[in-house]
Amino acid sequence: MIKHAQRRSYLTYPNLSKILLCCLTLMATFSAFAHGVDDDTKQFLLNVTGVHIVPFLYIGADHMVTGYDHLLFLVGVIFFLRKNKDILLYVSLFTLGHSLTLLLGVINNIQVNAYLIDAIIGFSVVYKGFDNLAGFQRWFGINPNTKIAVFIFGLFHGFGLATKIQEFQLKQDGLIENLLAFNLGVEIGQFLALGLVLLVINAWRKYASFKQFSTATNTLLMSCGLMLIGFQMTGFFLN
Repeated sequence: MIKHAQRRSYLTYPNLSKILLCCLTLMATFSAFAHGVDDDTKQFLLNVTGVHIVPFLYIGADHMVTGYDHLLFLVGVIFFLRKNKDILLYVSLFTLGHSLTLLLGVINNIQVNAYLIDAIIGFSVVYKGFDNLAGFQRWFGINPNTKIAVFIFGLFHGFGLATKIQEFQLKQDGLIENLLAFNLGVEIGQFLALGLVLLVINAWRKYASFKQFSTATNTLLMSCGLMLIGFQMTGFFLN
């Protein structure tokens, strides 16, 4: 029994944690390219006219699944949430925020510098990792309202999505319907990705190593966010 317990502990923390940390590091490394689209999708978006619900559903889902900056923030948001109603509440606040600015930004052609918006999105990842590590309480003696923070950062994430869509200057014919389909696709991709993350986190809660795992993961989230900020601000000043 002792050997079995030791073996199970070895499998649950040293090996799996290294795999997870490597995955998160790779996500941050390639996040700068995460929002790119393949040539076929690019040509479709540049020439599309009329209503195309299914293609925009797919593009939205693919955009979120490969949009590692958005997912890193959401991982931080749900990391310590246990109840389904809490997860639903926070994800809904984020969804409401990014849906508003995505739709309003594109429809009203609100121009925002993509580098600055993506830098703020990187900051949101740093913020949530720092918050999860109780940094605000330890360093400043305050506890920020997480619900308000998630909603506000959701607004910035929505502008990030809007800047990517605006690059293709979509035709007005069918624009609203296609945007709604794209946004729904984003939610589908978000649901699928977060479902997998929740399975891993909830499974790990059963083991004593969860405390070390949570500290390492949220520290890495902050590191990834700082990398994103550095990359985007470099792009801003160089361009």
